[in-house]
Amino acid sequence: MGIIDHISDMFEVTSTRKSKRKPMQTVEIKVKMDCDGCERKVTNAVSSIKGVKSVDVSRKQSRVTVSGNVEPNKVLKKVQNTGKKAEFWPYVEYNLVSYPYAPGVYDKKAPSGYVRDVPQAFQIVPNTPTHTLTSMFSDENPNACSIM
Repeated sequence: MGIIDHISDMFEVTSTRKSKRKPMQTVEIKVKMDCDGCERKVTNAVSSIKGVKSVDVSRKQSRVTVSGNVEPNKVLKKVQNTGKKAEFWPYVEYNLVSYPYAPGVYDKKAPSGYVRDVPQAFQIVPNTPTHTLTSMFSDENPNACSIM
């Protein structure tokens, strides 16, 4: 701790006003849309929420992406109020998953390049053959040289 740190601690400015601003985030929602009218209805409903910066609608993927200072549950509720069945986006990209064909991960209804977002897809099971073989010759294994 130097003199500059001591002086900066003495003159530190604290604000008494608490900010209620929501953090900037992106919310993805799965909504079944059949026509331009459905798409317009959902877009207008979501755009009316305070704090929304951008709305991206992909009818082909049945996906609505909302960016801004919003609460995810408020966005979902607003889309559901349009009369459409909506849920949070349940998929992740295929290449981000370590086990895309684990039970419950592969979904025929998912858009191409996506699989269902479940914990089994990401976890590494310790006694699987691939895990055993890769850890057998790792630097953390003290017996790796004796195997060779």
